[in-house]
Amino acid sequence: MLVVHATFPIDPAHRDRAVELMQHLAEHSRAEDGIIDYRVNTDIDDPNLFRFVEKYEDEAAFGAHVETEHFGEFEAALPDLLAGEPDVTRFDVESVSDVEL
Repeated sequence: MLVVHATFPIDPAHRDRAVELMQHLAEHSRAEDGIIDYRVNTDIDDPNLFRFVEKYEDEAAFGAHVETEHFGEFEAALPDLLAGEPDVTRFDVESVSDVEL
């Protein structure tokens, strides 16, 4: 499994457009083959900081995702929406287990 965690600081003046694009991206991404989960959340301390948590079955699913029209639309618009540098981290996961709380 491959996990991507991305953080995007969004300019408050462009927040509505960013949310619209992120909703579209997440909805269409969750329908793709090979995507286990795809979530976008706002930071509890900063409503203009968005965190993506993306889970892919494998490298092929990730590669197919970045070639989709909805990803391309978001990627093209992103530079005009940002209020700072994005932070994107990839995790290659060999083992997964539930944690009981």
